[in-house]
Amino acid sequence: MIVRIMGEGQLDLADSHFAELNKLDDELLAEMENGDGPGFRRTLEALLDAVRTLGSPLADDSLEPSELILPAPDSTLEEVRAMLTEDGLIPG
Repeated sequence: MIVRIMGEGQLDLADSHFAELNKLDDELLAEMENGDGPGFRRTLEALLDAVRTLGSPLADDSLEPSELILPAPDSTLEEVRAMLTEDGLIPG
């Protein structure tokens, strides 16, 4: 799956990693619902770090359609909330 981190680029991420990422996504949702700003920031960074670590960056000149778009690391709680679907940021 091609994943874009806004402001950074695209990565190719194997579907086998989504269970791990969904755990972080669930944590992020809970922190957002509870208004836990520091927890939200910490978990967003952990989620993005996991995608960076587990994914393989695409070349800068590659223009593949992104199947998943994640917020930039400096996104606010309100900006991330606007990106949410019923599943959170990550489907499943």
